[in-house]
Amino acid sequence: MTTDTALTAEQILIAAEEVLRRFGPAKATVVDVARELGVSHSSVYRHFPSKAALREAVTQRWLDQAHFELKAISEDSGTASERLQHWLSTLFAAKRKKALDDPELFATYLVLAEENSAVVDAHIETLVKQLAEIFQDGVERKEFKPAHILSTARAVFDATAPFHDPVFAATWSEPTADERFKAVWKLVLGGLKAK
Repeated sequence: MTTDTALTAEQILIAAEEVLRRFGPAKATVVDVARELGVSHSSVYRHFPSKAALREAVTQRWLDQAHFELKAISEDSGTASERLQHWLSTLFAAKRKKALDDPELFATYLVLAEENSAVVDAHIETLVKQLAEIFQDGVERKEFKPAHILSTARAVFDATAPFHDPVFAATWSEPTADERFKAVWKLVLGGLKAK
């Protein structure tokens, strides 16, 4: 049991995730989250002014978990090709793990992501900027041919969507998923490489 004064936003988000997993997005309430924490619902509202704000914060937290590891890869010191492949395969592995390890929670996040499209758009923009950092470095090292950096980053993000966009989650467990990823990776790399 948490006391009202010691309650943190992070504790609320963890409890909200558990409540969403248990009841689903249609039935989960702020009262359920408060009950999970052993506090009054007004304590939850002190941190999040509405149910919508809480759901948006849960969505943001879930998406942010991908940013940190991918940012470290984008800033690594390896070649741009190695970093790009590592970045894309890490994104695919993370999304696939979430979808396959906890399908109920993943389905819940799909609903929340649809409700919070601005949060999702900001997440995608962050990921595209990380890709752009890798491309910029690859162009400067003459590893990649010159191109408009942000447009190229977005094109690669879009081309690899079957391996990170939740719309394609049903295909991620197919036996050929890794082979298809490698084939797309080879095409992407072939299009970027300097002659």
